[in-house]
Amino acid sequence: MNQYVNDVRGKIIWIDDEIDSLKPHILFLEEKGYEITPSPNGRDGLEKLKANSFDLILIDQFMPGIDGMETIIEIKKINPSTPIIMLTKSEEEWLMDEAIYKKINHLLIKPVNPNQIFMACKQVLEERIIMSEKSKTEYLSKFQKIEQRADQANSINEWWEIYNELVKWQFGFDNQNENSLVDILNDQFKSCNKKFSRYVSENYSSWLESTERPTLSCDIFSKHVKPFLANDQKVCFVVMDAMRLDQFMELYPLFSEDFNVEIQPSISLIPSATPYSRNAIFSGMFPDEMCEKYPEQKEDMINDKGSLNNHEKKFLLHQLNRNDLTQKTLHYHKIWVVSEGNRFLSKIKNYFNYDIISIVVNFVDQLAHRRSESDVLKEMVPDETSYRKAVRSWYQNSWIRGVLSELQKKGYNVVVTSDHGSIMVNESSIVKANRNSSSGVRYKHGMNINSSDKSSIDIRNLKEFRLPELGLRSNYLIAKDDYFFLYPNQQRKYNNLLEKSFQHGGISLEEMMVPVFIMNPK
Repeated sequence: MNQYVNDVRGKIIWIDDEIDSLKPHILFLEEKGYEITPSPNGRDGLEKLKANSFDLILIDQFMPGIDGMETIIEIKKINPSTPIIMLTKSEEEWLMDEAIYKKINHLLIKPVNPNQIFMACKQVLEERIIMSEKSKTEYLSKFQKIEQRADQANSINEWWEIYNELVKWQFGFDNQNENSLVDILNDQFKSCNKKFSRYVSENYSSWLESTERPTLSCDIFSKHVKPFLANDQKVCFVVMDAMRLDQFMELYPLFSEDFNVEIQPSISLIPSATPYSRNAIFSGMFPDEMCEKYPEQKEDMINDKGSLNNHEKKFLLHQLNRNDLTQKTLHYHKIWVVSEGNRFLSKIKNYFNYDIISIVVNFVDQLAHRRSESDVLKEMVPDETSYRKAVRSWYQNSWIRGVLSELQKKGYNVVVTSDHGSIMVNESSIVKANRNSSSGVRYKHGMNINSSDKSSIDIRNLKEFRLPELGLRSNYLIAKDDYFFLYPNQQRKYNNLLEKSFQHGGISLEEMMVPVFIMNPK
C-alpha cells in the first residue's frame, strides 16, 4: 500500500479547459495521495487561488479567454513562490523560452500519460525530501569506509581524496534540515583531522628534503605558473588569502563560466600562516632560507609586526630571475579594500601588456578576522555553510570577478590559489610562555614556550622543519585538531571571544590542504 494513501501528499490545482477529459489522470494522482482541485479556465483558477492555498499548479497553455501564460502572470501576483507545471501541445521554441523566463518548473508536451504527470509532481514537490533521505542513507553507508581510508592513508593524494569527499558531503547537507547528520559529519572531520595531524607530524620534515614531495607553498610558482611563462603565455596569478577548499568549490561554477578549470592539490607550509606560507609562495623558498636571504623579513617576524608580507613583489621578481624569466614583465597588486579593487578593475586595460599579473586578495581573511570582533557578523556567518555562502555572495559581484572576466577575453591563463585555509576552533589549550612570544592563536614562537602534547606539536629542531630562529632558544608550537592557544592570565577574557572563530596557523585538513585552480580561457 502507498505510504501516502492516508496522508495528503500535496494540494494541487489543475487548470485546463478540457479538465473533464482528464478524470483518469486526476484519479491516478489522487490514488498516489495528492489532493486535486479541478478548474476549467484561467479566471476560475485565479479565484480558487485567491481563496485557497495550493502546493502546486498544473496549467494548460491554450485555453479560451485568458491563456496559460497570461494566467501565470496573474498567479505570480497572488503567490509568486507556488511551483508551476505547464502542459501544452506546442513544441515551439518561443514557448519554451517563455516558460524558462516565467520560471515555470516543468513544461510537459501533450499528450501525457498519468505516470508522466505523477513524476513531474513528485520531482517538484518532493525533490528535497528524496535528496535528503537518499544522501542520508548514502553518507551513513560510507561513513565507516571514510574512517578506514583515513586510518590507512599514507599519501597526500589519499588525504586529498578524503578531504574532497568530506567537502562533497558538506555541500550535500547544505540545504537540508538534517542537523543530526551535520553533527556526525563534523565529528568525522574531527576524527580525520586527528589522523591527518598525526600523518603530517610523522612525514612533514621528510618532505622538505625530498624531490618527490607533494606540492608545497614554495613549489606552487615553479610547478603551476612558470610553465605558462616559459611557453610565452600570459598568466594572472591570484592568491586568495585564507580561502579554503570548500570556499573554492563554492566558486567553481562561477570560474567555469569563463574558464576550463583543472584542480591540483598543494600543502601549506607549517605554520599555515601568511608570514610562512604566503611569503613562501612568492619567494619560492622555505622560511629559514627566506629569512637568511632577506634579513629585513626576519626582523619583521622577530618584532611580530602587524604586516609580515611587505616584500612580496621583491620576492616574486627575484623568483622570476632565478627561473630564467628575467625578461618577463610583472605587475603586482595587493588589494585590501573594495574601492582599491574597483579602481584596479577600471584600469585593467593598462595591464594587458604584462606577462604576469599577480594579485593578492584579502577579503576572506578579513571576513574571518572581523567576524571574531563583531556579534553582527557572527550572526550572519555562524558556521562553515554560511561562510561559504558569504564568500560566494561576495565573489559574484566583486571587482576580482570583473578582472578575471576581462583577462579571459585577452587570452590570459589564470592560476588561483591560497596561502592557507582556516578552521573553526573549539577547544582552548593553555600556553606557558614569556611576554615576548608571538601573538598567534594557532601557532606561537618564542623562548621555551610549551603546551599540552595533545593540543600541539612542539618544534625545537628548527632546521628539521626549515623554520627560522627568531630569538635565543626559540621553539614553535603548532596547534593540532581544532585547538586554540590561550595564556593562563587571559583564559577567561579570550576564551569566549575565540571559541568558534575561524583561525589559521595550525595543522588540519582545512588549513593545510590548499587547492590550486589552473584555469585556461574558454
